Amino acid sequence: MNTGFLPELPVTAVLPALGQALAERNGAVLVAPPGAGKTTLVPLALLDAPWLGAGRIVLLEPRRLAARAAARRMAELLGEEPGGIVGYAMRMENRTSARTKILVVTEGVLARMILDDPELPGVSAVIFDEFHERSLDGDFGLALALDVQGALRPDLRLLVMSATLDGARVAELLSGAPVIESEGRSYLVDIRYNERPAGVAIEDAMAKAIRAALATEQGSVLAFLPGQREIERTAERLLGNLGADTDIVPLYGQLDNRTQDAAIRPAPPGRRKVVLATSIAETSITIDGVRVVIDSGLSRLPRYEPASGLTRLETVRVSKASADQRAGRAGRTQPGVSIRLWRAEQTAALPAFTPPEILEADLSGLLLDCAAFGVADPTSLSFLDPPPGPALNEARVLLKALHALDDAGRLTEAGAAMRKLALPVRLAHMVAEAVKSGQALEAATLAVLLTERGLGGDSADLERRLMRFGAERSPRANAARQLAERLAKPSPLRGGSAIAQGDVQRESRGGVAGRVPEPTPPRTAARLHPPLKGEGKGAGALLIHAWPDRVARARGERGRFVLANGSGAMVDAADPLAGETWLVVADLQGKAQNARITAAAPVDEADIRAALADRIETRREISFDRERRAVRVRESARLGAITLAERMLPAPSGADADRAILDALREHGLALLDWGKEAETLRQRLGWLNRGLGAPWPDVSDQALLDRLEDWLLPFLAGDASFAAIKPAALAAGLMSLVPHDLQRKVDALAPTHFDAPSGSHVPIRYDGEWPVLAIRVQELFGLDRHPAIANGMVPLTLELLSPAHRPIQTTRDLPGFWRGSWAEVRTDMRGRYPKHVWPENPLLAAATSRAKPRGT
Repeated sequence: MNTGFLPELPVTAVLPALGQALAERNGAVLVAPPGAGKTTLVPLALLDAPWLGAGRIVLLEPRRLAARAAARRMAELLGEEPGGIVGYAMRMENRTSARTKILVVTEGVLARMILDDPELPGVSAVIFDEFHERSLDGDFGLALALDVQGALRPDLRLLVMSATLDGARVAELLSGAPVIESEGRSYLVDIRYNERPAGVAIEDAMAKAIRAALATEQGSVLAFLPGQREIERTAERLLGNLGADTDIVPLYGQLDNRTQDAAIRPAPPGRRKVVLATSIAETSITIDGVRVVIDSGLSRLPRYEPASGLTRLETVRVSKASADQRAGRAGRTQPGVSIRLWRAEQTAALPAFTPPEILEADLSGLLLDCAAFGVADPTSLSFLDPPPGPALNEARVLLKALHALDDAGRLTEAGAAMRKLALPVRLAHMVAEAVKSGQALEAATLAVLLTERGLGGDSADLERRLMRFGAERSPRANAARQLAERLAKPSPLRGGSAIAQGDVQRESRGGVAGRVPEPTPPRTAARLHPPLKGEGKGAGALLIHAWPDRVARARGERGRFVLANGSGAMVDAADPLAGETWLVVADLQGKAQNARITAAAPVDEADIRAALADRIETRREISFDRERRAVRVRESARLGAITLAERMLPAPSGADADRAILDALREHGLALLDWGKEAETLRQRLGWLNRGLGAPWPDVSDQALLDRLEDWLLPFLAGDASFAAIKPAALAAGLMSLVPHDLQRKVDALAPTHFDAPSGSHVPIRYDGEWPVLAIRVQELFGLDRHPAIANGMVPLTLELLSPAHRPIQTTRDLPGFWRGSWAEVRTDMRGRYPKHVWPENPLLAAATSRAKPRGT
């Protein structure tokens, strides 16, 4: 291995061992700390490996910025410009030639290359750089490459490189590949802690820390913030408050290439710079001149919620590995200082590593690509961490709803067309549908605008962003238009299209900036504007095909909306979108029930009904008007959780009315019926017989009667939708119909409604408890020497003996025993309370009476 032309860096010492490992095996793992030189030296050192032959080395980088920087540094070492021996290719940018032997790409490109041609012709080795970041694209690319290596290309070399990773675990995935470790060479970094006070915004604390560091330290400053919004606010606080020799430079994924490249170049002689960066600057790149790192300790990561189908950006504490990576940026070229805006003891509580993206992400794109690869179950591939089952199930549901997969999980014709577009599945479906109406270019431009954040500004209103994008003439805007034109072609080219289109910009996860006020065009201009052609559907009508579940309708307070999937969302009340009745929401941030809309477009209800006719459900809802005691019928057209329209229908009659009555009872319960005393008593009697004797005496509990409405109630209804028309006699007849005919005549004998008292009174018997109860004034039982019973004398009644004022004085199931025992005490008490009534010493010798007092007194 000829490495004489390479600079001496820490990784140089292990290059011979690495070369030997790849000569003997088809896989290896290289663990080397930041600054070891692995990104640039390893690919160059492998150029003269015998196994390389005429093939290329494909180097995967997690971000575009890192890919360009790596390619330029390697080309510089060869005395060339990118596009010669070393080239790079990514979405909207391609610098390669027939001479290119080292091709640097972003991670999403490899999956495209393999899916377009699984044999990977012309590729001898694939190097996965910075694999510790554990992106979904990186994990999937390695799983596919291992499958290709095992089935088609045993000669394909796979090298996984990382700064902070469990090398043994990756080596096991690579069938026991050797692990080679390189010593790092970083300068001493003095780590200091400066806790951000509670209640102080991160941008205020960061600006203060930057000003203090510039006053006491030499060199440039690299400040890590969670996202673009915080970067811009910090820059506002620093503007005009720094020395004349200090430049403020932002660095995040939405910036164009020229601005990103300027951020990592050394400051001009005699000047310093403050680089305000997201986690994009953690790995893979070196920013010359940086001596001071100030770390907010925060990062913004995507979190997918399968239940709502939303991916939201969540600001979280960085992992310990990320904090170490960030601190190491200060010691890449000289001794430095790292200032952490938290307490020292909090470092121990940080998670060890950032969770792998595959455990948190929307997996619909992965599942679609696996289906194209002939793999119905992604877990059958060799993933370091298998994709979670719930997220895979949600992805299957979505892809089937988009007609991309059939019921067996196989790729459909529509799914194949979507995959060729190399877009997130929802946007791919939108473009594929737009082809049918001749608006492929309009849809493709909208898709590029959504995947390339920052184009057309940052307004939440996509119509306005499209208008502004039409006037942009920057190299990035021109490249975006060219990409849209390629995506809109009926048959995208294979091979080259994988490189040009397969990159998904991970840097865009850094957040969305605060909105810049823009002129408000009239809503009559709500169509896609130049460079889009024609006057077809507006942006909202196109977006319906991407997010049918995010059609939103205004509700209540201005700016608040409910989505078809049931989630709540909002825009600022001052935003023009806040006054719209209908939106299609393309992007949200925050919690599912109160998310902030960051990208949406107005849409007409007519477009919604036309595009989603198969999803609109017409329902007839039966309600009960308690005041009128009548059934009312409301018909509604619903799109998920959104009511499109509703109207009251005439009250039903005949069989429809009877069915409506039954449906209302099932929903609201039997309390809607006016049982009356006779029917209620019959129900209690039958219930007691069922509890005591069992079948065939019917169960007349609420649930049992609701379950058998067709048997006992329906035959006795009269086709009237009013509950007032259902008489208690009909209910009693219905209940009795449940009793077998040969038992009906026994009801009165076994469970009589009344007891004939010695006084001549006809006293009702209650059956509402476990035992039948007779509540009767004690005087009406005088002279009775046996206990009252029913069911042919087999069941004694529970007697509630009452005073003349009908107040309970004793409960018994043994009347003779009461006369012999407790009566004397009760008599004494009652004589004192009711002296004008007769209280005989021996009630068995007294005459029963129903009168309050004996006659003549």
